[in-house]
Amino acid sequence: MVFWKRMFGEEKKQEQEKEKEQGFFQKLVQGLEKTKQGFVDKVDGIMTGRKVDEELFEELEEALIQADCGLPTAIFLVDQLRERARSERITESEELKSVLVEEITALLERNAAPLKTPEEKPYVIMVVGVNGAGKTTTIGKLAYRFKQEKAKVLLAAGDTFRAGAIEQLTVWANRIGVELVSHAAGSDPAAVAYDAVNAAKARGSDVLVLDTAGRLQTKVNLMNELAKVHRVVQRELGRDLDEILLVVDATTGQNALSQAKMFQEAVPLSGIALTKLDGTAKGGIVLALANELNLAVKLVGVGEQYEDLQDFDASAFAKALFGQSRENA
Repeated sequence: MVFWKRMFGEEKKQEQEKEKEQGFFQKLVQGLEKTKQGFVDKVDGIMTGRKVDEELFEELEEALIQADCGLPTAIFLVDQLRERARSERITESEELKSVLVEEITALLERNAAPLKTPEEKPYVIMVVGVNGAGKTTTIGKLAYRFKQEKAKVLLAAGDTFRAGAIEQLTVWANRIGVELVSHAAGSDPAAVAYDAVNAAKARGSDVLVLDTAGRLQTKVNLMNELAKVHRVVQRELGRDLDEILLVVDATTGQNALSQAKMFQEAVPLSGIALTKLDGTAKGGIVLALANELNLAVKLVGVGEQYEDLQDFDASAFAKALFGQSRENA
């Protein structure tokens, strides 16, 4: 990715980019193995040596629901297939499978969007999500990514409530070699946000990544506090934040939808960072998030290494899911 090209004037060699893309595609293939076993293998069974009829569509809808695509998304996709089968006179199930890949890709691409390109400094990302979703790890991987692209990175330890949260982010900052703004445990997170934005301005930071308390989406007072942190950052910046990312654990399945809906009410989410995709058989949640919430999955985590948090590629996801090659993605 040439994320910082405009800001720093750096061009990455095409061969290096291609190798990186191929490497991540293989990680994606491996990461989706459980989903493939739980969903794609079932789809293969449904769509092998069958005539295209209503029974096939009903079985496919059930398989999509079981993969945590959700009822609305499953119905939408199957309706699309019915229409294409009718209009294109598709009678064999194997041909319909390639249409399913096309429709999944189209669904994801409708709301696809990469991280925004920096236009002014500091570039500010606010990271939200429930405890255990992988929020701090995602922040660490983002910091590593920006540091590799020669950006001056500042982290803000805005999760002042969870025991060990500040220490955990401190470890990441020290490991990667970036600066950190933090207050004592139990401090007002809005005060941390205030100091972080002004420190980023004073130090000439290129990027500010703000952690927030991992709060239950059902706690109204905590969600109100999150909204306050957002207002403070926006006020001190004098503009909208560049990104407000919701970190979602892919293994939570349909519960991720209710989380996202509540967070959307508190702050204007710009996209999703989906973690632990390699640990779930229900990767269909990617489709549900995109279709039902009109939220772009911007980043996806498929492993523990620093580089395993990458830009989400709708076509690559669909091709990896169904075992097709990157060249055809």
